[in-house]
Amino acid sequence: MKYYKHPSADVQSKKIGTGTKIWQNVVILNGSAVGKNCNINCHCFVENGAYIGDNVTIKSGVYIWNGISIEDNVIVGPNATFTNDIRPRSKCKPRLFTKTLVKRGASIGAASVIVAGVEIGEYALIGAGSVVTKDIPNNTLWFGNPAKFKEYICNCGASLDHDLSCTKCSNRYRLVKNKITRKR
Repeated sequence: MKYYKHPSADVQSKKIGTGTKIWQNVVILNGSAVGKNCNINCHCFVENGAYIGDNVTIKSGVYIWNGISIEDNVIVGPNATFTNDIRPRSKCKPRLFTKTLVKRGASIGAASVIVAGVEIGEYALIGAGSVVTKDIPNNTLWFGNPAKFKEYICNCGASLDHDLSCTKCSNRYRLVKNKITRKR
């Protein structure tokens, strides 16, 4: 077998990458995709139409619904909640689910709520217990209810100083039209 599946897991999808580990009581429906070297912790659900990239960690109690896309190298903390329907009604399935994108390298803290239709930028960090109601730019730290911008951060997660240099690894960034990019 190219991936590990705990005996209690129900994996219906044929699109599971090599080296991925799927733990107790996980359900992954047909029509979803999970990349390589992922770690899907116990009591998670991945709905048809959901996409999870490579090297992603999904902690316990997270449900990834249709319309949710998670790019490579993301961590989603325990009991984080995604939504995919802006105006839910019982027994009324929308024609299309609202799309949500979590970009490469982002981190979502435990028990955060991610409202449908947002984009979380590359290497963004969402603090535990936050409620994300709007797009989050790359390399930024946000937390609270609703989540608010706190500071710019490096790809490594450390704070950037007033010159947009990393206090830990010395990477340097620049801010152009309210978007931060790493200097090469």
